[in-house]
Amino acid sequence: MKIKTFKVERWMNDYEDDAVYNLGETCIDSFTIKELLELSGYDSDDYLKKLGDTRLTYSHIFGSPEFKSGVAALYENIEPNQVLPCHGATGANAMVLESLIEPADNMISVMPTYQQHYSIPEAIGAEVRILQLTEKNDYLPDIAELKALVDENTKMITVNNPNNPTGSWIPIESMKEIVEVAKSVDAYLLSDEVYRGIAEDDSYMYSVTDLYDKGISVGSMSKIFSLAGLRMGWIATKDEYAMNEFMERRDYNTISCGVIDDNLASIALANRDKIFDRNRQILNTNREILDKWVNETEGVHYKRPVAGTTALVYYDKDIPSYELCVRLIKEKGLLFTPGSCFEMEGAVRIGYAFDSKLLKQGLDIFADFLAEL
Repeated sequence: MKIKTFKVERWMNDYEDDAVYNLGETCIDSFTIKELLELSGYDSDDYLKKLGDTRLTYSHIFGSPEFKSGVAALYENIEPNQVLPCHGATGANAMVLESLIEPADNMISVMPTYQQHYSIPEAIGAEVRILQLTEKNDYLPDIAELKALVDENTKMITVNNPNNPTGSWIPIESMKEIVEVAKSVDAYLLSDEVYRGIAEDDSYMYSVTDLYDKGISVGSMSKIFSLAGLRMGWIATKDEYAMNEFMERRDYNTISCGVIDDNLASIALANRDKIFDRNRQILNTNREILDKWVNETEGVHYKRPVAGTTALVYYDKDIPSYELCVRLIKEKGLLFTPGSCFEMEGAVRIGYAFDSKLLKQGLDIFADFLAEL
């Protein structure tokens, strides 16, 4: 099966190691193992000593009870048996799309979004219909346009909520309308929710599984849990047919996740409130830093992100985003992600959830660079 180059991942592979100022990072300031254990109330030396006796077998093929219960607790009405662990959210997205999409199908994907959502179905041979998100509409799906795109062969609608790269968040009333469109053609609704969970005001952020029995949620320990190195993701759905399909395919490409990964992820899930309190402070502080910079810097604009860890920032210079970002990393050591990686030109994706001092330094370097241009 031939598939297009994954633009954003290839970009990060090629340039992330060269970054002095990494504003391409999309995970909230990552934990060390020791930091995670201490935040969770463990004696790190004692834990690591006991870890030495852990037998490295396949262990729980479909995830430990602790992990599945911890993930289920992130939702209003998901049971542990409705959670399936995967190798990161990338593994989860691929599992959903490869299990349910056939060449005779068509499916709807928003744009911009994570490239898996349109390139995998294209590689399968399905027809992909794009629902373009616009700054004018706050990067939210236009319901009338969505209705015009679906038909009796529409197998799935996919959204990315919160959205990567724009940081938009679909209001629940709008999502209910999207659900009604999906119901009208009996389509699945896949919501990539890897950035879901930490609201500015500490309120519960709904999931597609709260609203639709054929809703499929994908999440991971990477972004909001600051644990990308664990490579633990999951699928959550109440649809029994879909879950059975995922389990059938999982035998071919996953078997099980790592014992140590599962163990550490379970500790984090059990202590999610402490982690979310820490990470909410980072997000809210840095979001204000970014917003102040955009408002005070000539030649840039954006739609303020309301969720997630990324923003799409437009610049007014006549230079393609890829060329601009290559120059930034090579001349200044500053890493952004080109907007072209998301089929959005004249913009860069900024990850703002890392160190506040580094964020300020990187933004100032970008402002000076634009002035030089």
